[in-house]
Amino acid sequence: MVEFTLPRNSKVQKGKHHAAAPTATRVKTLQVYRWSPDDDQNPRVDTFQIDLDQCGPMVLDALIKIKNEIDPTLTFRRSCREGICGSCAMNIDGTNTLACLKPLDELPDTGKVYPLPHMDVVKDLVPDLTHAYAQYASIKPWLQSESPTEKGQERLQSVEDRAQLDGKWECILCFSCTTSCPSYWWSGEKYLGPAVLLQASRWISDSRDDATGERLDDLEDPFRLFRCHTIMNCTKTCPKGLNPAEAIGEIKRKMVERRT
Repeated sequence: MVEFTLPRNSKVQKGKHHAAAPTATRVKTLQVYRWSPDDDQNPRVDTFQIDLDQCGPMVLDALIKIKNEIDPTLTFRRSCREGICGSCAMNIDGTNTLACLKPLDELPDTGKVYPLPHMDVVKDLVPDLTHAYAQYASIKPWLQSESPTEKGQERLQSVEDRAQLDGKWECILCFSCTTSCPSYWWSGEKYLGPAVLLQASRWISDSRDDATGERLDDLEDPFRLFRCHTIMNCTKTCPKGLNPAEAIGEIKRKMVERRT
């Protein structure tokens, strides 16, 4: 019988336990993934007991409290704390989401906090997004237009045309959707993934852009676009309530329409 197991140096070990003060009456326990490239140690899971009466309401508040008061070596990204920048995307209790938008009250008594899955880890809760951003750059995410405008005038757009961008421009590139996609797990080197394809759809749908044909040509590839199998993990996990699967379907439909 074949037995599969992780390499010895990748097995997650039990880490340190940090108890709350004995006077704490409302306690939430967080199990947080830890790994550093500097100490040549296996990954571990540290346990932190958080006094909810001395902490803000969100998971990000708890992580900031841990870093400020318990373990200053804990590493994670964060910026706006308002669900706008996408910096604090991580896997919280099995779901990719934003730590700043995830209430502690929605977690069980013991919640698990891990980095985004299926990406190299820089340290602790920080994933390496180098490849994902390179894929984003590859779709040329800027307006391409050769049409002249009157000097000093912006490119106007009708209300109806502007509405075609709704559900797309709101993407904050947190990559929660991309890292929840099995197709991206297995073919991430070639498949662009839901976040980048949602962004591609945003520019393809823009009535002011003159490069629609070139954009579709660039995506018409067995891997870059067509590895999407409409599993819908991306739509289910998006913390902004967007529908990347629908946007990918629109790109496929436009490819068919231009051939008919």
